[in-house]
Amino acid sequence: MSIRASFVLFGVVTAVAIACENRGSLPASPSVTDDGRSISAAAPGQLAAKTDQGKTVDLKDACDPQTFNDPQTGIGPGTCQRNGGVRFQTFLDQLSLHHSVGGWHMAPEEVILQVGQVLSAFNHGGETHTFTEVEDFGGGVVPLLNTLGDFGPTITECSSPTLEMLAPGESSHEEEEDAGVEKYQCCIHPWMRTIVRIVPAH
Repeated sequence: MSIRASFVLFGVVTAVAIACENRGSLPASPSVTDDGRSISAAAPGQLAAKTDQGKTVDLKDACDPQTFNDPQTGIGPGTCQRNGGVRFQTFLDQLSLHHSVGGWHMAPEEVILQVGQVLSAFNHGGETHTFTEVEDFGGGVVPLLNTLGDFGPTITECSSPTLEMLAPGESSHEEEEDAGVEKYQCCIHPWMRTIVRIVPAH
């Protein structure tokens, strides 16, 4: 294994281990976190009542399970839970060249909603992601991805011991109480970002 791959393995396995540990503690029904956000493993159809009252940001990726789950040349078993996609080495090459990988993104990149509406995030991808509110965009929890993407060191919000992970198929929901602008990013893949503009209710 190359030095580059071993550093990726170290950083990403750490993030995935945190994700698996947190995922095991999540209940099947929604739970409410300290900041008022709820996390749910419900199917998208079951979320209709919540998303009808606000907006949903979709977290997407295009990982290839064969190469991402390979413990020798990728990250390790269970990393990617989808069919087909971008091979792990191609993922690293694209990140180094473009400082992002197009298949890994949040959609839409900008959301407008009213005070009192619900902001939801749903992980439609095959990897674990976070939907973390940050003061300013910056580096995530995987040092080599920060280096390849030129994101700088891990930012404070991504260093939190209570960082919330969303496994594939999981979602989070938060009722917006104040007008203003909020920034969200994935703390594993820090180029995955969205800006939320909250306006007063009409």
